[in-house]
Amino acid sequence: MLRILMFVVPLALSVYAFIDCISTDEKDIRHIPKPLWAILVLLFPLVGSISWLIAGKKRHPAGGAGWGGGLGGGRQRWVAPDDNPEFLKSLSEEPGSPQGDRGRETGDADGSGESGTSGEDEARKKDEREEKKERDEEA
Repeated sequence: MLRILMFVVPLALSVYAFIDCISTDEKDIRHIPKPLWAILVLLFPLVGSISWLIAGKKRHPAGGAGWGGGLGGGRQRWVAPDDNPEFLKSLSEEPGSPQGDRGRETGDADGSGESGTSGEDEARKKDEREEKKERDEEA
């Protein structure tokens, strides 16, 4: 079993390093040109593969330069909904606005086409929100 591992592990490492080398952009390769790295990995499988993985490719930090990080070069960073200011803003918009109605169904379950809330309900809710806001500002 150990004999097989001593053959399979370096082979797998060499295959991985070679494929990684040939699929890497020129701008992300360090020290020597891409064709020389590929030849180095093929001619000296163990040493070439390890040197490629350590010194040949520019590695990006796992979490730091993802989407939208200042270091990511213009990529967008994934943000949880509760941390996304645009999402939070869309929640605080008035229900009557076009963005406030986004994602709602227009009719009710029986297919009558009547909305679950009427214009009077919306106006009442808006008035209640304004009164609550005024009370909070006074306190």
